[in-house]
Amino acid sequence: MIEVKDLVKKYGDHVAVDHLSFHLKPGKIYGFLGPNGAGKSTTMNIMTGYLGATEGQVFIDGYDILKEPEQAKKCIGYLPEIPPLYTDMTVMEYLEFAAELKRIPGNEREKQIKKVIELTKLEMVSQRLIRNLSKGYKQRVGLAQALLGFPDIIILDEPTVGLDPKQIIEIRELIRSLSEKHTVILSSHILAEVREVCDYILIISNGKLVASDTPDNLEQVMHGTESLEIESTGSMEQTEHILQEMGCAENIQVKVQKDKTVYARFDAKGGEDIREKVFLAFAENQCPLVMLKTTKASLEDVFMELTQGDSAETRKCEGVQRDSVKIQGKERDTDDSDL
Repeated sequence: MIEVKDLVKKYGDHVAVDHLSFHLKPGKIYGFLGPNGAGKSTTMNIMTGYLGATEGQVFIDGYDILKEPEQAKKCIGYLPEIPPLYTDMTVMEYLEFAAELKRIPGNEREKQIKKVIELTKLEMVSQRLIRNLSKGYKQRVGLAQALLGFPDIIILDEPTVGLDPKQIIEIRELIRSLSEKHTVILSSHILAEVREVCDYILIISNGKLVASDTPDNLEQVMHGTESLEIESTGSMEQTEHILQEMGCAENIQVKVQKDKTVYARFDAKGGEDIREKVFLAFAENQCPLVMLKTTKASLEDVFMELTQGDSAETRKCEGVQRDSVKIQGKERDTDDSDL
């Protein structure tokens, strides 16, 4: 559906997008994740034909966005970070204008406009001037124009900015429903939103793709097996000794807390479930546990590890691989149909 090949965008000496390559397949929701200035919006603007690339190519459903822009843009609905609204128009006038620009046949316009108004919950404000709407409603109007024509690909740059919690939930539900018939690409700074909505995540840092996988697999590949956390009433030396004697715990970290209990975090060798072994080992040594739980890396942990500081330069995924997705030298076998 979308193929980005060795994409480069320079502004003078500044490289905003640095040899970025990936391909996306239909029927999924893809999340673009990255810190401010990572190159997300620039990449989206190139993919939609708003900007030209310094180097590289972008194919939309087989059409080169630079050489065949008209055919490629017919496949795309785009909501920029700042919606392109004409504030002196009413919502209805603006959507009629957008439908005409998109060359939607006259006999279909009324039906499509009614449909997108229902989807974006704009019925109550359809006759109001856009300049008098709240920021949240303006965002909805921008989303409505992106949906007009119901293109195969919907690209959304920060689609929930300015919305209240109720509106955010509604837009998330709308995005999920769109994936049934469309490929959806969205960028967001809200990690919980990406985690909840997206099937696949592409993390960009310094204009490069540093990771690409499902949220669950990113967490698994980055930190491997789940870690265990315990609190015991024994001494720090006793707690550490018991864990070492078990022979199935590694990466052991132990410290004394303010309430005098001892906290320890460690990994299980081989990824096995050792909770029962831990419980029995401490019971046999008459060192009661007051807490035992498993933890795993969150998407926030993965994001920070991949994008923090200059080390992000060395923590890159060598594009989307056919046989594996590589992150920091780690890899997970995957079928190409996943992407």
